[in-house]
Amino acid sequence: MDIGLIFRSFFAALGQSGDPRFRRVLALGVVLTLALLVAVYAAFLWLLNALVGDSATIPLIGEVTWIGDVLSWTSLFVMIVLSIFLMVPVASAITSMFLDEVAQAVEDKHYPHLPHITPVPFWDSLRDTVNFLGILVAANLVAILLYVFLAPFALFIFWGLNGFLLGREYFQLSAMRRVGRAEAKRLQRKHILTIWAGGILMAIPLSIPLVNLLIPIFGAATFTHIFHGLVPHAARTRA
Repeated sequence: MDIGLIFRSFFAALGQSGDPRFRRVLALGVVLTLALLVAVYAAFLWLLNALVGDSATIPLIGEVTWIGDVLSWTSLFVMIVLSIFLMVPVASAITSMFLDEVAQAVEDKHYPHLPHITPVPFWDSLRDTVNFLGILVAANLVAILLYVFLAPFALFIFWGLNGFLLGREYFQLSAMRRVGRAEAKRLQRKHILTIWAGGILMAIPLSIPLVNLLIPIFGAATFTHIFHGLVPHAARTRA
């Protein structure tokens, strides 16, 4: 496990935040991340209102009609809390959308000697994203049971599980651009501990509201550096 490489990669990604090209992608990523969070939250509120209605009867209290007001006043707080959990699939989607652009910006600055490559075909990228989102959602639904029965360790379970899943996706997307799907999977198995640890480094700030808006783009940049650090002499031409 190369912890030094992980932190060098992360700080190199942070160091490029002032680059105009990187800053544009970062700003667009934050806007779309926030938009996705609001859309998912709006759907959640609509479902809650459909189930509860404008009023409800509470035992020993009777009918209350202020539920709508409570929801409206507390909606921002609720969305911030829910973002801890919602940001995992949102981060996955945003990373898939911007990986090529972010990785190219990183490579142009830090690895200018590399040959030009053709971006991963859109449908291949979409297929990988949909498949991964299914695994991500299913794994986190199962993990809810662990959160309930092992409540004191819930945050660590969240970090470990999503660090593993996100690290795997981030690395595979980064590696596929240069060495193809089959070789990316082989490298992933070979360097699984480093990739997992890097994923945990991304998962931890995902559980911090507002900070988590920045992670999808920085995660893509970090894992681009991690890939080049793990495979410094690869031919890097997709098969």
